[in-house]
Amino acid sequence: MMNGVVNPALEAILQLNVQDAQDQAHAIDATIDTGFNGFLTLPLQLIATLGLPWLCRQQGQLADGTIQVFDVYTATVVWDGTPRGIEIEAVVNKPLIGMSLLQGYELRVQVVPGGAVSVAAIP
Repeated sequence: MMNGVVNPALEAILQLNVQDAQDQAHAIDATIDTGFNGFLTLPLQLIATLGLPWLCRQQGQLADGTIQVFDVYTATVVWDGTPRGIEIEAVVNKPLIGMSLLQGYELRVQVVPGGAVSVAAIP
């Protein structure tokens, strides 16, 4: 099980360890976004700092319906105690955890500032 917290803006935050190109782990606070069906987004500057390898470009639809092209990188994150290779989309804003990373897990959120966030494998 993984635990996080709801911030004052009512965002469910979970801390992830993302490995850089030298396999060093970096703790990153990411917002859970149930409207995002990918794995994880990270700011391009952070992707560059981590030295993550580029994979491809792909289109994605934003919440407002517009289509945008994203650069996609690969990385290993520690998810529920296990290293997991995933795709990361480069963005200009904050890190987001998407539904592909949450697949097979149950998400519980106490939606109040300081509320508990828990992500547990579905048995």
